[in-house]
Amino acid sequence: MFHIVFYEPRIPGNTGAAIRLAACTGATLHLIEPLGFNFSDAHLKRAGLDYHDLAELKIHKDFDSFVHSMPQARIFAFTGHTENSFADVSYRCGDALLFGPEPTGLPVHIISHPAITRALRIPMLPHLRSLNLANSASIALYEAWRQNGYAGASNFS
Repeated sequence: MFHIVFYEPRIPGNTGAAIRLAACTGATLHLIEPLGFNFSDAHLKRAGLDYHDLAELKIHKDFDSFVHSMPQARIFAFTGHTENSFADVSYRCGDALLFGPEPTGLPVHIISHPAITRALRIPMLPHLRSLNLANSASIALYEAWRQNGYAGASNFS
C-alpha cells in the first residue's frame, strides 16, 4: 500500500486524523522525530478515536532513518515551493507521500535530499498560506489510491 510520512509533526490533532486515515485506507503512517507532542495527548486520542490499534504506525528518529527503512520507495515531497502538480504523477503502491510540519512545511534540505523523487504541490488559491496537514495527506493519498483502483477497499474490489 502507500506510506503517509509526517516530518516533525507538531499538532497532535493532525496526527490523530492521519492515524484514522491510515487505518481506513491501509496506508502506513510514518512519523519523523522530533514530535511536537506525546502520545498521551488528548487531542491526538480524540482525533484518532479508536483507530490507533487499527493503523500501522512507525516512528523514525530522523529523516535518514526513514529513508534507510524504505530503500525501494519513491518519496514525493509535498510543498508549496514547486510548480509540479500532484495530479500529474502516476502513483504506485509503495510510494511515500511526505509532508512537513505545521506551519512551516518541509525545509529546503529535505525537499532537495537525494532520496526525494519529486517535489509536488496541491493547488489552492494564491492568497492563502496552506491547507491543513491532515487534509493535504488525505487529498494526496486518495488520489494515489484512486489511481490504483482503491486496492483492498471492500466496496471497490
